[in-house]
Amino acid sequence: MGQSQLLSDHVFHTGANAGKDVPAKEPSSRRTVWRDIATRFIEPRECLASFLALESAEVVAGIKPANLFPIPNRTYACGRNPYQLWKKWGKTVVATTPLEAYELTDRGDSVLLLLYRPDALANLLEKPAVRAILARAGYASGVALPQVLDRFARCLAAGAFPHEIGIFLGYPLKDVVGFMGLARIPFTCQGPWKIYGEPQASLCLAETFRCCRSRMAADLSKGASPSVCLTGSSSSNRLPFSSLTENNIQDHRQLRSLRIV
Repeated sequence: MGQSQLLSDHVFHTGANAGKDVPAKEPSSRRTVWRDIATRFIEPRECLASFLALESAEVVAGIKPANLFPIPNRTYACGRNPYQLWKKWGKTVVATTPLEAYELTDRGDSVLLLLYRPDALANLLEKPAVRAILARAGYASGVALPQVLDRFARCLAAGAFPHEIGIFLGYPLKDVVGFMGLARIPFTCQGPWKIYGEPQASLCLAETFRCCRSRMAADLSKGASPSVCLTGSSSSNRLPFSSLTENNIQDHRQLRSLRIV
C-alpha cells in the first residue's frame, strides 16, 4: 500500500467495480487536525501528547496495532513546531504510555513515525496468515519484530515503500494481499486504503477507525489531559469490541481459500 493511501483522509470513494449496495460514505464533519486543538495545551509535553494522541487514537483505543504518520518540521499558527517538540520530549512522553515509537525516516523536514502497541505487533507476527504473507514478501522464517521494523526503515531509506506494513497498521489481510498482487482479488473501492474483494467489512473497519479519531478529537477539544488520553485511560475513547481480532479470523479463512496460507 502506497504511502498516499496510508496517510489519506478518511473519505470513502466508491470505485467503478464496487457493488451497487455499497454507497460512497462521507464523514459527518471535517476531519479534525492537530492545529484545531493545539492552542488548548500550553505546556510543551502536553502539546506534543495531544498531537500523538490524535494521530494514534485507534491504537490507543486498542482497535489498531499501529499507526504511521509524519511529524512535520514547521511552526504552526499557535507557535509550536511538532517536529521540535518530538525531538525534545518524544521519548519522555511515550515512556509514560503502553505504546512504543519507531522513527522510520527522519529527513529533516519531517519524521515518519510508527507508534505501536508492542504486544499487538508481536501477536500479529505469530499468526500463520501473517507469517505466510511475510514469507511471500521475502522475510525470513521466524522473523522478530525488531528485524521487521529495521527492514521497513531500510526499504524507505532506499526510496521504496514496504507495502506489507499495511498488516501492522491493522488493514484487512485480504486488502494487503490484493494490493501486493499476491492473490487475484478484484479491486472494489477506494477508502482510506485500497479495498479488494467484499468491501463491507473493510468499510465498517474504516468507519470504526474514523470514530476512534473523532472521539479522541472530542475529548481533547473538551480539555481532557492529552497525556492521560495517550495512555488509554479515557474510557470514552474505548470501544467495547475488537474489530482487529474478528477481522483477522475472517481474513485467515479467505486467504486459505486463495491458497495464501
